[in-house]
Amino acid sequence: MARKQIIITKADHERLEQLFLSRVAGAFRNKPYLNGLRGELDIAQIVDPSEVPCDVITMNSTVRLRDIKEKETETFTLVYPDEANIAEGKLSILAPLGTAILGYRVGDLVQWQVPTGMGRWRVEELLFQPERDRVAA
Repeated sequence: MARKQIIITKADHERLEQLFLSRVAGAFRNKPYLNGLRGELDIAQIVDPSEVPCDVITMNSTVRLRDIKEKETETFTLVYPDEANIAEGKLSILAPLGTAILGYRVGDLVQWQVPTGMGRWRVEELLFQPERDRVAA
């Protein structure tokens, strides 16, 4: 499935590359959506954290998504697998929806194959982005 070029920080890109080499990703290796993420990482625009646009979903961002089909909104924080807890709204980057939203922007329509079929979500709001909302030390 063709997708647009995503924007990702250098640190997130490196950590995700390492994740693909880990045993955790090995358990998911045959999942088609991970091949999609792999392809996106290969062509991603890699930037320093200070260069990330303020409306781009990065790792540890909290985002409100609207499910186009169900007309419902949900809020998630995009996290690495060891922090995932869907009951707390912590969505793993290795989950189908997690792979779909990384690097997208507020207002974007995200279409991605999920276990129940083709999912479509609109990125409604970026409630928190670590690069944008970093508190000055």
